[in-house]
Amino acid sequence: MTQISLITNSVETTRSLGGALAAILREGDLIILTGDLGAGKTALAQGIGAGLGVTEPMLSPTFTVVREYIGRLPLQHLDVYRLGHMQEVLDLGIDEVLDNGVTIVEWGDAAIDALGDERLEITLSLLPEGGDSDRLLVLQTFGEAWSSRSDDLERLVGAQQ
Repeated sequence: MTQISLITNSVETTRSLGGALAAILREGDLIILTGDLGAGKTALAQGIGAGLGVTEPMLSPTFTVVREYIGRLPLQHLDVYRLGHMQEVLDLGIDEVLDNGVTIVEWGDAAIDALGDERLEITLSLLPEGGDSDRLLVLQTFGEAWSSRSDDLERLVGAQQ
């Protein structure tokens, strides 16, 4: 497991990190976004989408649960915040979703048991001393697929600081 931390100081910087991250994404990648409400999970997902070449607006999937986009790789953007039980996550056909392109799951810590061992988890936290704009992002890799890209991830994050 690799863990990398950085601070972003604007929504644009958070989106930019997502765009840079898209360069190392592969078919079947899973990204779990967790953290404070309003910390930038959707903004990070929008950056990833833009980096993958998604041209349509990416909206929060809070009320629809799953949104699908076409880019360099297919992109599934899920939000499991409103799902009350693990069975609801399983009812989404999560196995099929995870096999198709890149999957981003907001509030994914609530469904981690259904999502698998190969993932990148990004926790976004508001920094009270930074006003409304500073966020701490902690990136953690899990599984061999992500471990093999740890150096790439460290370079990518280093270039964003």
